[in-house]
Amino acid sequence: MSYKNGKEVLPPHLLKELQKYIQGELIYIPKQNKQRAGWGEANGSRQLIAKRNEEIYQLYREGRSFEDLEQEYNLSIDSIRKIVYKTRELFQESKR
Repeated sequence: MSYKNGKEVLPPHLLKELQKYIQGELIYIPKQNKQRAGWGEANGSRQLIAKRNEEIYQLYREGRSFEDLEQEYNLSIDSIRKIVYKTRELFQESKR
């Protein structure tokens, strides 16, 4: 996020209106909701985790135990279970 001078980016009438509420301080103006990227969408993290979760599910289906997957992916057994059960639901829903 970069600093912008209000004189350079705002129309004079809007600048005067803002000065009624705040002067000489920094203010954050959030993006509109429809323009905001969801978590992990901008940097690809969401896709990487989805791919990892599918790998975990496929290995589980091939006979790997929760304990093996825990060691390989450095996650807790509870996390592995949640991933397996959630991914199984997603695969079953996509087949309907």
